[in-house]
Amino acid sequence: MAITLRPLNGRYAIAQLPPDAPIPSWWDGEGFTALARNDEELTLICPQERVPAGVKSDHDWMCLKFVGPFAFDQAGILLSVIRPLSEDGIGVFVTSTFNTDHLMVKAENRDRALSLLTAAGHNVSTQPH
Repeated sequence: MAITLRPLNGRYAIAQLPPDAPIPSWWDGEGFTALARNDEELTLICPQERVPAGVKSDHDWMCLKFVGPFAFDQAGILLSVIRPLSEDGIGVFVTSTFNTDHLMVKAENRDRALSLLTAAGHNVSTQPH
């Protein structure tokens, strides 16, 4: 299964707040954002320049958007992209939306990840969007 992936502009951060924290105003704005809340934490993804100093976060992620949409019951989409990266020791962070998925890898692994994905038969745009 060949997936088309498009890199997004900029670098991203994954931030963690307490589970009962309100959604901070700095999180929202241009670019890709995502949040998830459970009984242990509030996780926020956004362009890294928005995350204030002192907030627990991990920086320097680049994001690849799967060009969709994909049906909810379409099997193997994530696995086909994650497998070549995982087998080569590249850690990933994945976020899904209604229509598609977003794969994040550390920016230091960008070139290696893009090469592995291309070798696995995926269509990877080299131009950020």
